Amino acid sequence: MRRRFLLLGLAAILPAAAGLGLAHAAPAPEPDMPGSTDKQLPAAPEKLPKPLRGDRARNIDFLFEALKAAPDDDTAKQVENRLWALWLASGSDTADLLMSRVKGAIEAKDANLAIQLLSSIIEIKPDYVEAWNRRATLYFANKDYGRAIADLRQVLVREPRHFGALSGLGLIFQEIGDDKQALEVYRRALAVHPRLQKIPDVVKTLTEKVEGRDI
Repeated sequence: MRRRFLLLGLAAILPAAAGLGLAHAAPAPEPDMPGSTDKQLPAAPEKLPKPLRGDRARNIDFLFEALKAAPDDDTAKQVENRLWALWLASGSDTADLLMSRVKGAIEAKDANLAIQLLSSIIEIKPDYVEAWNRRATLYFANKDYGRAIADLRQVLVREPRHFGALSGLGLIFQEIGDDKQALEVYRRALAVHPRLQKIPDVVKTLTEKVEGRDI
């Protein structure tokens, strides 16, 4: 159950991730780790106002505000998917080409090649957060938690609101037995994405474990 959480964006974008030990269901789209298993991003709901065009940073800010204000889970999922679409857009033809090869490597269950390709993307475009995020996911699948944590922190340096990276970091802290740290980062994830799938239940369980039950 825990492992599925890390794959927020990867499960939906890379259908063969499960073959590498990466569970479906988590954000991204939701990804079922907060992610989803849909292979295509759904269209945005008409009731959401359109974000500003031509300014990626302002679009992302707009969507985070919409995420906090989402009146229900379905609307939150639509906003989340639009955020993933923006994060997945590298803005570099070379990075996009290499990312397509990453997808092929994962479908072929060649995690080492996928990691090498992602490392090349990071060298070319170090501010591309999804390259860091995906490499972290693959490191996690290999139980290389040190490198996974390092990459997730690189994501959060560039985008502190990245609920996928926060959820993944919380999962790793749980895996290594640091429930207090896990609870802290899960709460940070919920602060930016209150309707993040699965995480509220995890936070409730960890709160009782770390801080005790209310009397």
